[in-house]
Amino acid sequence: MTTFDDRERAFETKFAHDEEMKFRVNARRMKLLGLWAAELLGKTGADAQAYAIEVVKSDFEEAGHEDVVRKVAADLAGRATADDIRARMAALLPIAEEQINREV
Repeated sequence: MTTFDDRERAFETKFAHDEEMKFRVNARRMKLLGLWAAELLGKTGADAQAYAIEVVKSDFEEAGHEDVVRKVAADLAGRATADDIRARMAALLPIAEEQINREV
């Protein structure tokens, strides 16, 4: 092994770790968004948790987060606008990052 190979392997490992962390933070943000929306819908306990999981799963439908915005906006039916949902997502990002970093 050369120093170059070692550096390349280290870079690839760091890149994989960083991508996994981004994925985990985003999934946590979507879960927190789902719990927020569930509260607006009057859901509690297991129903709120199940709804939050639905929101996380909806993020896998297409690239970006507009699939989540559409789902939550439709579910909330006037209780929050798409802009309210995007603002909440932005506000939840640092909270999700903090939670994930505490767990690691």
